[in-house]
Amino acid sequence: MWKTYYASIFNPARVKIGAMLKEMPRKYWKNMPETALVSELIAGAQARETGMIAAAKTDVRTGRGGNAQTAWAALRDEAMTCTRCPLHAPATQTVFGEGPVDAALMFVGEQPGDQEDLAGHPFVGPAGQVFDRAVAEAGIDRATAYVTNAVKHFKFEPRGKRRIHSSPNAGEIQACRWWVEQERLLIQPQVTVALGATAARSLFGKVMTIGRERGKPLTLPDGGTAFITVHPSYLLRLPDPAAKEVEYARFVEDLKLAAQALLG
Repeated sequence: MWKTYYASIFNPARVKIGAMLKEMPRKYWKNMPETALVSELIAGAQARETGMIAAAKTDVRTGRGGNAQTAWAALRDEAMTCTRCPLHAPATQTVFGEGPVDAALMFVGEQPGDQEDLAGHPFVGPAGQVFDRAVAEAGIDRATAYVTNAVKHFKFEPRGKRRIHSSPNAGEIQACRWWVEQERLLIQPQVTVALGATAARSLFGKVMTIGRERGKPLTLPDGGTAFITVHPSYLLRLPDPAAKEVEYARFVEDLKLAAQALLG
């Protein structure tokens, strides 16, 4: 009965083999009946993940065999219980990506803000409004793009009744990178736009300099095409109206480059 229960609640998305061995040294395994299941459960989880992605690819490319929308929904539901890093504890909820599962264009931001954390949707706050306006001016229909974040939980510092945004650290970005990779495997976008340094680090697996890489097509580790630009929240923080106008225009031009790459 215990083994059946353990197998039923086993969550492959939260598996950290190193941590498991640290918390459950092998010398104690003989006293823990569930350990006999671990190898099989991990192997089975990997097989299910591979099958899910393969089925989704078939559905997206040919419209036959598999169901990408169902696979994406399963991935999102799994993310709702994510505990890969401590950020899940104070956050209201996981904020997963949204958009068509066959989107040719994918935007990756930093993390949910205060309003996104409460609403459960990406880019719906002040930065999201700037993003929507710039995307429209660049000739992109947001409804046709997939929009997500590098980190799925809101990181903040409480100040009275307010929650002040705090940037994710390297460990938090890495912990959440698995979700972004799975989203990319399912969506298979032709072009991906990294909005800000956190998104760029998540996509490339290393620190990327926006000033040096901005405005040119880059190749992602998985072979996809990407562009790097600023996060729209950067525009909100600029105090000088003239500078804000100039930087906003540059942001729109960056988005236009991504749109042109789709046509090219």
